[in-house]
Amino acid sequence: MKGLELSQRFYLEYGAPMLERQFPELCGIVAVGLCGSGSECFGYDDDISEDHDFEPGFCVFVPDEDIIDEKTFFLLEKAYSTLPKSFMGYERSTVSAVGGNRHGVIRARQFFLEKTGTPDGTLGLKDWFFVPEQSLAEATNGKIFRDDLGDFSDIRERLSYFPQDIRLKKLAGNLLLMGQAGQYNYNRCLERNETAAAQLSVVEFVKSTINVIFLLNKKYQPYYKWSFKALRDLDILSQLHYNLEYLISSGNSADEQEKKKEIIENICYEIFNELKVQGITKYSGSEAEGHAYAVNNEIKDNEIRNLHILYGV
Repeated sequence: MKGLELSQRFYLEYGAPMLERQFPELCGIVAVGLCGSGSECFGYDDDISEDHDFEPGFCVFVPDEDIIDEKTFFLLEKAYSTLPKSFMGYERSTVSAVGGNRHGVIRARQFFLEKTGTPDGTLGLKDWFFVPEQSLAEATNGKIFRDDLGDFSDIRERLSYFPQDIRLKKLAGNLLLMGQAGQYNYNRCLERNETAAAQLSVVEFVKSTINVIFLLNKKYQPYYKWSFKALRDLDILSQLHYNLEYLISSGNSADEQEKKKEIIENICYEIFNELKVQGITKYSGSEAEGHAYAVNNEIKDNEIRNLHILYGV
């Protein structure tokens, strides 16, 4: 069973009745769900995931102390800790009496402060550059089971994706790195018979290309170990995962090197075509560098546009 489904069932069977019975005055002002760190919050969990931090549990996100004081917070924690220790064949963690920092009662401001550096997810335009994309993914993933007040969900909606100018700056920088690593340095390393350096160039090309594909989909990229799994589920250019996997998993024979050169150019072609489809490049050439600067020129904010092209990488 997927962790999100397990969490929601546990909440509906035990959590919701506990709240309605013991804390009816809080039902309209707390948010309940499962989001944040952990593969189950992204829907990526499997049988292997169950060896750690996998349990029946959910998060109760509560507002500031002026609305829910520390005494009520403690009582809510205590009530959560007394919920059944096992559910549908899964055991709850006994490490913490209140469910730990992934589950249990959590101040909403603390959650968003940890993920975004601000207690309410309010970011200035340049602030977006300094919040790790993985953290933004964790702030907006999972599922909220109830949020009668709507404040928690409103913040998540506000954080749902980068502002367009930030997206374009990140695109520009990653396109430039794609070109440097794949279209330029890979070939030069091979000419010098530096096969290890050539493979590092391939890895850098793949990393930058994955960044570009997520940006073209307007989706946050999760923690690196989930990048390929998430890539396969995207709507745009997800089919490129086959070639990207080949690039980093194949050897260095002469035939494989030639195939990699061809794959790199084919990937670039697909990427550049999508840039044109989305109307964010006016460059007609086949060099990633040219498209990088064309995308950068589409940025409307003068300050953001004039920052170094790699500023958002």
